[in-house]
Amino acid sequence: MNVLIIGNGGREHAIAQALKKSPRVEKLYCMKGNAGIAEIATLVDVDYCDVKAVGDWVDAHPEIGYTVIAPDDPLALGLADELESRGHRVFGPNKRAAEIESSKAFAKALMKKYGIPTAAYETFEDYNAALAYVRAGKFPVVLKADGLALGKGVLICENLHEAEEGLKQIMLDKAFGAAGNTIVIEEFLRGKEFEPGEEVSVLTFTDGKAIVPMVASCDHKRAYDGDKGLNTGGMGTFTPCPFYDAAAEKEVMENILLPTMRAMNAEGRPFKGVLYFGLMRTDEGYKVVEYNARFGDPETQVVLPMLKTDLLDIFEAVTDERLSELKIEWEEGACVCVVLASGGYPEKYEKGKQIEIGALDEGILLAHAGTKRENGVLKTNGGRVLGVCAKGNTVEEAREKAYRNVEKISFEGMHYRRDIGVKYNKKG
Repeated sequence: MNVLIIGNGGREHAIAQALKKSPRVEKLYCMKGNAGIAEIATLVDVDYCDVKAVGDWVDAHPEIGYTVIAPDDPLALGLADELESRGHRVFGPNKRAAEIESSKAFAKALMKKYGIPTAAYETFEDYNAALAYVRAGKFPVVLKADGLALGKGVLICENLHEAEEGLKQIMLDKAFGAAGNTIVIEEFLRGKEFEPGEEVSVLTFTDGKAIVPMVASCDHKRAYDGDKGLNTGGMGTFTPCPFYDAAAEKEVMENILLPTMRAMNAEGRPFKGVLYFGLMRTDEGYKVVEYNARFGDPETQVVLPMLKTDLLDIFEAVTDERLSELKIEWEEGACVCVVLASGGYPEKYEKGKQIEIGALDEGILLAHAGTKRENGVLKTNGGRVLGVCAKGNTVEEAREKAYRNVEKISFEGMHYRRDIGVKYNKKG
């Protein structure tokens, strides 16, 4: 079977690498891809947010037997609906189901209605009303732009001054565009044992009838060591999560995963695809920080390398609503991903810097994110550039391998966190 992947980041490269292992995949295509994906797939230069153009291209290429939609934007725009309406097989939720990510206000209302544990919140469309609310509230407080903002539309404000500046940035200055027309103001969730709290990412496969969690991972959102700096799309991640044990898995399945799947069904929005749960462990148990309607980035870069089951088999089982019939197996051990970013990211940064990569150790998985080739030269083409991923028997072993190979890569302005894989491991 020939498979088309939609997207161009590190997540899509990880998906392509996993699909490449399937004996059922004859040829991979990717729209639009990057320099790394180009080594294993044929790149297609079509704007994947133009749903009609994508539909027309797939119509014109009957050799494509299956399409995997990885990023949030085309899902929110209804690309799955468009392709399915034309008779194509697709992995990814439809537009109404994808709203669980594309509207934080919808997601919070869903959780409130169905009793799914999450932070207390209020939603505002009026700037002055939001300002009055934070002035009367407690700190820290969390401000979230309602719509999609590339993982950056969340501000944690320690005091009133930061909250006032954040509201102005989101609602008046439109730092995240139309995503900030509506804002969600949340209580700051406190962790069970230490600040700022223990977070875990649980990605799941679901066909609306069954929901199957993948191995849990820990993301690092802040730009700098020690969780300092602005929120990013993710500066690195690792699996397994040291505090997420069998008891936690049972609690989360019963209180969050199954209730969310059932809530979406009750709302007439059955979810088929990857449903991502960003969770916090608190004194009251696990609570939902966020939902995503697709694979996480960079969580995918450590989760899929641990998958033993054929990924295409899983995708098709979801499409055909027979996920419960499939046994999904995972490798033992650990995986760590360190993201190499452009200087200035997540704010202003330059592209087009030449990338030098030495001889990497055997078994290192290099996930290209913001890369391109110009006249045979590999160059930067985004904020997050590469993910250096390594497996080992333990997180510490995988971490040592990953950082040893980070040292073999360089480009002007390159920066990365030096504490990926340390988080929680001393107190887990």
